[in-house]
Amino acid sequence: MQWHKRSSNSWLFVSLALIAGALPVRAEVTLPHVFGSNMVLQRRKPLPVWGWAAAGEKVSVQLADGPPVTTTANDQGEWRVALPAREAGGPFAMKVTGNNEVTLDNVRVGEVWLCSGQSNMQMSVAGSLNAPEEIAAAQYPNIRLLSVPLVPQPLPVKDVNADWKVCSPETVGGFSACGYFFGRYLHKELNVPIGLINSSWGGTRIEPWTPPAGFAAVPALADIQKQVLLTDPAADLHKEALAKYLETAEGWTKTARQALADETVLQPIPEYPKELLPLTSREQPQQQPTTLYNGMIHALVPFAMRGAIWYQGESNHGEGKLYTEKTKALVAGWRQVWGDDTLAYYYVQIAPYQYGNENPYITAEFWEAQAAALEIPNTGMAVINDVGNTQDIHPKNKQEVGRRLGLLALAKTYGKADVVCSGPTFKALKPDGNKLRVQFDDVGGGLASRDGQPLTWFEIIGADTDFAKADAVIEGDTVVLTAPEVKAPVAVQFAWNKLAEPNLMNKEGLPAWPFRAGTVPERDYLALKVAEAKDYQLVYELDLAKAAREIVYDQDLRARVAGAFDRIAYFLELQKAGEQTQWVYVSMDAFTDDLAKIGVPTLASKAVFQQKVTNMNVLCSVAGIATGEGLAGGNIEFWPHNYGPTNSASIPDASDALWDFGDQRVDPEDGYGCMQVHNCEAKQTIFAFNSWKSGAGANIGIGNSSADERTRDWTFVANANQYVVKKLRVLVRVKK
Repeated sequence: MQWHKRSSNSWLFVSLALIAGALPVRAEVTLPHVFGSNMVLQRRKPLPVWGWAAAGEKVSVQLADGPPVTTTANDQGEWRVALPAREAGGPFAMKVTGNNEVTLDNVRVGEVWLCSGQSNMQMSVAGSLNAPEEIAAAQYPNIRLLSVPLVPQPLPVKDVNADWKVCSPETVGGFSACGYFFGRYLHKELNVPIGLINSSWGGTRIEPWTPPAGFAAVPALADIQKQVLLTDPAADLHKEALAKYLETAEGWTKTARQALADETVLQPIPEYPKELLPLTSREQPQQQPTTLYNGMIHALVPFAMRGAIWYQGESNHGEGKLYTEKTKALVAGWRQVWGDDTLAYYYVQIAPYQYGNENPYITAEFWEAQAAALEIPNTGMAVINDVGNTQDIHPKNKQEVGRRLGLLALAKTYGKADVVCSGPTFKALKPDGNKLRVQFDDVGGGLASRDGQPLTWFEIIGADTDFAKADAVIEGDTVVLTAPEVKAPVAVQFAWNKLAEPNLMNKEGLPAWPFRAGTVPERDYLALKVAEAKDYQLVYELDLAKAAREIVYDQDLRARVAGAFDRIAYFLELQKAGEQTQWVYVSMDAFTDDLAKIGVPTLASKAVFQQKVTNMNVLCSVAGIATGEGLAGGNIEFWPHNYGPTNSASIPDASDALWDFGDQRVDPEDGYGCMQVHNCEAKQTIFAFNSWKSGAGANIGIGNSSADERTRDWTFVANANQYVVKKLRVLVRVKK
């Protein structure tokens, strides 16, 4: 009886609801949360105000004693007005009137900025330098704070659950440190109210923050634009793909019905295309293109603001020049959705950081890409290579980061002509005998050394040298560079390393920007150092940075080898950033007559060798390697298999416990992979290239490895990404 009673009540509820739906509904006027008591409105710009009401309802908006602006809600209950621009001031009240009235109190008019990015923007005041003192001193009632919740969305949402707070010791601790210190600096310099909107999320890439319009504006990102369109139910691309799937599914349904009638076996229904699923249904939805724009930015549009500050890049830092294109997309997209081409965009060049054993030039190339984004109008970049922490990706001195962003805003947005907002930037390079002269822009009151010590992180290169540390001397707005080993320098790189914390600055205390200039000469150590190489022909050349499961040689010249060959040679060239090039050359009597088997021993090559090689010649730049001609201890291990340390081939002096020159090949055949040349008599690895399938995690080395106590042949070392140059050449000597 109780169940029937609930059922009757449910039906009564539904009936009443249906009746109510047929009656006129009085909807209350509402506003998105970006409008609220304690907010700051942008001065000197028209002020869009929008919200919802009943369809056809008249809505009036009045700010302080200004004239009311009236409109009518459309068929969807949406309304929008534009209040006239005002000068800074307050406190004001804003009244929004329709069938009801909404009053917002303690409203200021001043400067509004969006603060966005990843963890170094999200990092709170409570986590910053001298946090207790900073929080206690945060008595700034004319600074207002709005924090957007961390919510990815598959499509744009119209509102976020956030409220404006008056800046105080009670409210500032959890707010963005970078944003707060930026706003505090502007507040003191401009003496106007400041509104800060923090919409940031640690660890996120740039793509989630970018609106679809941004990807559409940058041809280099067409693949991302397509990905976004395929998930948009309103996009033609999505509709076409969905219609195609429905046609397939309908065909399956017809077949299924027939199978049911015939009692026959039926294949499963075709899987729904994954590319049509919402972006938030995928792994790490906060990393998918547009999801954070949809959930954390769109609801702010078109709230009037002066611009945005951005601190992000660590999660994209391996992308090099592509990041420039992604920055163009972000800025173009935001400016388009806001309908404001003047929207300022000031960003932070990420700080030096260790990034494990990663190639140190990767970060430098990313800095270069960040700097290249300055071609976008109305942008600026704050360089912070002097206030980072190479062991902490979240350096705590956000006070100085915020101040430098503030300097950019003062100079570029607010027109303060006496403000120096940049450290020294490269202007020109002039060779001068055994010297290089580097001229700088943005020298302010002059060039200086931050710590009074000789200038650091300058490197120069000549036609027959590697980059060498340079002695650097300031002369006016130039720095003169010399190095004893570089007789005729032609190129320079400055702070070109992930750990670079250079001491060159201007007298205003702003650090010099990383750069590289000049033309790095092509140097062929094989031709310069190996006399017998003139008698050999190149067969393969491979940049080991491109190593993968399938080896694709930069040069494959087998077709040019005319006749039989009696010698095979290998030349491996390695260089770490800031270090001298290492190279090794080894030649031997031919151990095969098949050119396909002398390169990297992939599964496809069918190369499998564990044998002695005769008449081995070795030349090497690495100290301690046994060199000479006609060496008798030659041994090779070439195969695509896995392998263990057991000396199953009974190679003299090889170990059963260490991976060295006497290892045992084991299944699977398409396994770890080993390409090694050894000198057994010297108990040395001459060179090794293992696990090429691992790409940046491949093993490469000259001589015996020592980083792992289990191995002497570079197995397990996973060091390929440490080298900025890693090139292998394979040659043969054709019989005369």
